[in-house]
Amino acid sequence: MYYPEEVIEEVRERNDVVDVIGSYVQLKKKGSSYFGLCPFHNEKSPSFSVSPGKQMYYCFGCGKGGNVISFIMEYENFGFVDALKLLADRAGVTLPEAEYSKEDKKRTDEKNLLLEIQKKAALYFYYQLKSENGARGYEYLKNRGLSDQTIKSFGLGFANPYPNDLYRYLKQQGYSDLALKESGLVKIEERGAYDKFWNRVMFPIMDINNRVIGFGGRVMGDGSPKYLNSPETKIFDKSRNLYGMNAARKSRKPYILICEGYMDVISMHQAGFTNAVASLGTAFTLQHGLLIKRYTKEVILAYDSDTAGINAALRAIPILKDAGLSIRVLNLKPYKDPDEFIKAEGAEAFQQRLDEAENSFLFEIRVIKEQYSMEDPEQKTQFFNEAAKKLLEFSDEMERNNYMEAIARTYHISYDLLKRRVIYYGSRTELKEKPMKLRSGIQSRREKDAGVKQAQKLLITWICEEPEIFSKVHNILNPSDFTEGIYQKIAKLLFAQGERGEINPAEILNHFMQGEEEDTQVAAIFHAKLPIYPTREERNRAFRETVLRIKRNHLEEISKHVQQMDELQQIVRKKKELEELNISLD
Repeated sequence: MYYPEEVIEEVRERNDVVDVIGSYVQLKKKGSSYFGLCPFHNEKSPSFSVSPGKQMYYCFGCGKGGNVISFIMEYENFGFVDALKLLADRAGVTLPEAEYSKEDKKRTDEKNLLLEIQKKAALYFYYQLKSENGARGYEYLKNRGLSDQTIKSFGLGFANPYPNDLYRYLKQQGYSDLALKESGLVKIEERGAYDKFWNRVMFPIMDINNRVIGFGGRVMGDGSPKYLNSPETKIFDKSRNLYGMNAARKSRKPYILICEGYMDVISMHQAGFTNAVASLGTAFTLQHGLLIKRYTKEVILAYDSDTAGINAALRAIPILKDAGLSIRVLNLKPYKDPDEFIKAEGAEAFQQRLDEAENSFLFEIRVIKEQYSMEDPEQKTQFFNEAAKKLLEFSDEMERNNYMEAIARTYHISYDLLKRRVIYYGSRTELKEKPMKLRSGIQSRREKDAGVKQAQKLLITWICEEPEIFSKVHNILNPSDFTEGIYQKIAKLLFAQGERGEINPAEILNHFMQGEEEDTQVAAIFHAKLPIYPTREERNRAFRETVLRIKRNHLEEISKHVQQMDELQQIVRKKKELEELNISLD
């Protein structure tokens, strides 16, 4: 589903970003921009900036940004079309009938049908829970301490103890066998049709837009498996969704709690900890971490305190670090899980434990320590050796030193002795030879890639900040020289605007909101700060090197795929000509 670009741009232009956001957030003018407290995260000092010149907003605290349409989408939890309609009504713009491509319409219709089936199933399960058939499930939930309001809020239900109960109900609603099979709720076989879930308490799984996309079910009695989840479908991807995220994303807490199961999430929400989520019967993934990163910079792991929970935390920590999150680990002992802790000690004591949650690296060190007896000199030495090896994970010297100090203080070892041990393991031949050389090669490649990305990002920001620069580069570069996916998309739009003589970042952002998840990233690029150069000469040198790096990289990429000698010679000639160009801001 899409609207013509000119319609989207008319709606955006007719809604001044300061006026619209000012009706939600108290703004004060500071220089050429307006500032206020960010509505998307909890803060005490205003870091939320609204630029009337760019017609965009950006929070320097949490990184959220965009234009007036993306603000309404984020604040009101609307999809693109609903946000566009709200702003069109506000500005008195009449929207035309939305257009579909044949493929878009087919894909949208299929997804909408599956969403409709899931919603119907959720309502049916909820109704069954309150009926005579669901008495056993309702009793289970009440015995777990859930209130009727919590049961209603999470849409909890019950799948009757009959193997095709839901199937018969949905068939009566007019759905085909093919649609029901694709929903993941029904298995269609030669011998007949069978429900995926029966004799289970049902937990509807919602996406961040509060749409039911799947289910989890807990069996009543001794059946197996104890917990069962919907299979993956066109609308349900376990690796990209988290249970409770639809509510947690709106929490004002500065962190998100990650726990193991549905009941932990629900009991924590009921106790007031509405920032709790859980993975959906699958290992924690990088996609989960990146989803969380969209809403916070910090997580607290609230996994069970048993061995399985500790191992789950150890597996999740490196994944969350890769997603760029800060991690702490909750100590629940002597209780097994958050639900048990809250029932025994109450919400206030649970909050105190959250405030005291342990740094994830120190947690990992403590887990290592528990494998050794500190009373035995040999085992104590082995522990410190393992801690020294673990410290080599830090590439930043200051960070590594800070952790060495913390470990030396906590475990009563000389800081100097520990440091020498770290240096010893870092310089050992077997770690320095092939593995280290391989790592350094990879690191070198990563640094080069990062430099190219940074150059592409910098030049885009430069052109947006100083549109007159476009005339200095458009005869040297073209959008294909921007090899990184998102930068190339932006460059195509930016260069097209430059050719027309109208650089307009807010209009470019329109292209990243219909079905994309890149709008915040694009907004961050447009709001990046240009480096401050002490002299005009240094600024010119930086500009020249930025343009050259982008062009050189593209020529190198092309040279990897040439098959003819004359083509290679042509690339060499272009590289030489490039070095001789007068590239300057003057």
